[in-house]
Amino acid sequence: MSAGTEAEAITDFAKRMSYSDYLRLGEVLDAQKPLSTSPDEMLFIIQHQTSELWMKLAIHEITSAMEAICKDDLQPAFKMLTRVARIFEQLNSAWDVLRTMTPSEYTRFRDALGQSSGFQSWQYRAIEFLAGNRNPAMLKPHAHDPAIGERLEAILQRPSLYEEALLLLQRQGFDLGGSAERDDWRQTRGESDHVLQAWKIVYQHPERHWALYELAEKLVDFEDYFRRWRFNHVTTVERIIGLKRGTGGTAGVSYLRRMLEVELFPELWKVRTEL
Repeated sequence: MSAGTEAEAITDFAKRMSYSDYLRLGEVLDAQKPLSTSPDEMLFIIQHQTSELWMKLAIHEITSAMEAICKDDLQPAFKMLTRVARIFEQLNSAWDVLRTMTPSEYTRFRDALGQSSGFQSWQYRAIEFLAGNRNPAMLKPHAHDPAIGERLEAILQRPSLYEEALLLLQRQGFDLGGSAERDDWRQTRGESDHVLQAWKIVYQHPERHWALYELAEKLVDFEDYFRRWRFNHVTTVERIIGLKRGTGGTAGVSYLRRMLEVELFPELWKVRTEL
């Protein structure tokens, strides 16, 4: 089949849907509204808007992967989790662009941000909740928007991504000592030696438990890229604002550093020491 020539390209879109129509580019490209005269504010806005778009896709893929795992349909889940890891690879690369901004350039428009902060990103909160880092107190920054609060609360009412994996382990006959099921999914689960030993069996005999082995590695892949994203966040913030408090009132770098210690899938990391 011929790739076509320029002369064959459709150019009349008076009654057809164009590329711009399909993507609603008018709305997307009109969404950047700097509040200062600093030319660097455009970079700041686009960096965060594109990050939110990637996070929207990550939420879609994580949710779909959870549904697939719940149905024991693991092959699609593997593809979705691979995509999530690559999304965070994109998010990591975005920090490289933001790091071209110097402290002097940022201070020229920082006051225009008011109390707005990435800490208030409900989509980031949704990703953490979906992955298993759950703290209902983190709903407070979203209390002003009931619709968002309901969406986040709905996530907390059901098992996390990791908990769906544990429920799968249990369905496959592994003894998790009651760790897979809980009456309240809203809190971050505690570590379990039963879960650690179950993953140890999977890793000791991958040929016998290949699907679970692959699922475990997809989860580790996701957390690996997620940790890098957090680390790059810390270094970028420190490079631009030093140790000052964040615009949203957090402790800034010191708060972000504490987040580096959070493990989403702790037994999957500890099992490496056990082997």
